[in-house]
Amino acid sequence: MTRNLKVLSGVSLLQDAASELLYPILPIFLTAVLGAPAAVVGVVEGIAEGSAALSKIISGRIADRFRARPMIGLGYGLAAVGKIVIAAATVWPVVLAGRSVDRLGKGIRGAPRDALIATGVPETARARAFGFHRAMDTAGAVIGPLIGLAGYELLHHHIRPLLIIAVVPAVASAVLVVAVREAPRRLPRTERWHFRQLPGRYWRVVAVLTLFGLVNFPDALLLLRLNEIGFSVPAVIGAYVTYNAVYAVLSYPAGVVADRLSPPVVFGAGLILFALAYTGLGLTHSHTAAWLLLAVYGGFTAFTDGVGKAWISGLLAAHEQGTGQGLFQGLTGLAILPAGLWAGLAWGHDGTLPLLVSGIAAAVLATWLLTGPIRQHVGPL
Repeated sequence: MTRNLKVLSGVSLLQDAASELLYPILPIFLTAVLGAPAAVVGVVEGIAEGSAALSKIISGRIADRFRARPMIGLGYGLAAVGKIVIAAATVWPVVLAGRSVDRLGKGIRGAPRDALIATGVPETARARAFGFHRAMDTAGAVIGPLIGLAGYELLHHHIRPLLIIAVVPAVASAVLVVAVREAPRRLPRTERWHFRQLPGRYWRVVAVLTLFGLVNFPDALLLLRLNEIGFSVPAVIGAYVTYNAVYAVLSYPAGVVADRLSPPVVFGAGLILFALAYTGLGLTHSHTAAWLLLAVYGGFTAFTDGVGKAWISGLLAAHEQGTGQGLFQGLTGLAILPAGLWAGLAWGHDGTLPLLVSGIAAAVLATWLLTGPIRQHVGPL
């Protein structure tokens, strides 16, 4: 529980409260208010996450050579600007621009923040540290939608005012970054370094997780699926709160288990939950079942998000943390772009096909991971 871990967890809580207040209503805002087709939801999220992914690759390397705090502040500041643009949007391309700026900020801040967390705690406690950070981050993802749900009812079911409210915690998050502390450090300018110097085990793990990213399409499409099978706007928000509550509650325990066993085992278990959630959502029209399946999906995220970062950090030396985390998060984020595009285009009238395809692919990958081949190749952490 270092100072930076606590401060950065608070920063993430505020930013996620803002982002997740907006996120569950964004697909409905795009389709019902702005009149965009379902495919646009996948395109907007895919392009936005793609822009975040590219910036992660660059920001991670910069964070290893220079100070991380200015980049973290810039990232959270851009996220606030992006939310202002979305709140002012009257056509969907403006939402795309705002969402891209928002995610660009996420890409800039992610790797430097995670490198700062990783270098401040012992390697044997990194999964717990990342689990705590994800738990706090996701607590914001519970608070934000609840504020959105209350606002939706109090503001007579108008969506746009909620987008304006989301700006407030986003700005507060950027301001709190000033409390982060970092000692000055910089690698010698004469030192030459290339991505290929990262260890082979690292590249093998990144390749597998990037492959999975190709079937892990944006969550906005899952929320659209709920709306399509009859969920009202409050019900969509409520189901999303349930997802984030499960995610928040299980993130730290998942980190503890990953520290005691190994991140690959916990990650593989998460993929099984992903397969159950996606396949179930593709087949069911029951509101109760869909609600429960979204909670299962929260377990998947808890078992893979912080655990994946800890897994990667254990494959890297201290001076490679920013670069390695940035490249990992960048490549897996880039995979969301084609995932969002193919899923959006194949969505049809209810999204059954892409949900089933992704669920089956995740089940195959989970079986491969848990039966040993990947762990044998990456070796002990």
